[in-house]
Amino acid sequence: QVQLVESGGGLAQAGGSLRLSCTASGRIFKIDNMGWYRQAPGKQRELVADITFGGITNYADSVRGRFTISRDDAKTTVHLQMNDLKLDDTAVYYCKLVGIGSYWGQGTQVTVSS
Repeated sequence: QVQLVESGGGLAQAGGSLRLSCTASGRIFKIDNMGWYRQAPGKQRELVADITFGGITNYADSVRGRFTISRDDAKTTVHLQMNDLKLDDTAVYYCKLVGIGSYWGQGTQVTVSS
């Protein structure tokens, strides 16, 4: 079993910054991709950013240039640095790992206020 533990969510003002982290543990045999998704009330879950095992990053158009995904050397922890936060960034953010199967974290709330 694979566990994903997220941290770093909270409340920020518009224009501010937050940093999310996600650490994977357990029976990890393979990591193809790790990333962050978000789901706002009444909306579908959407990709925010992800990073392949080879280090290729991908961003949603809405966050490109403001958010940066990175990972540690062991490739089991990913971070999402969120700068210049906007009200529309308010959502529950979920970490996802894709390997032998797909695994999700429990989610962490990010709230941006004006």
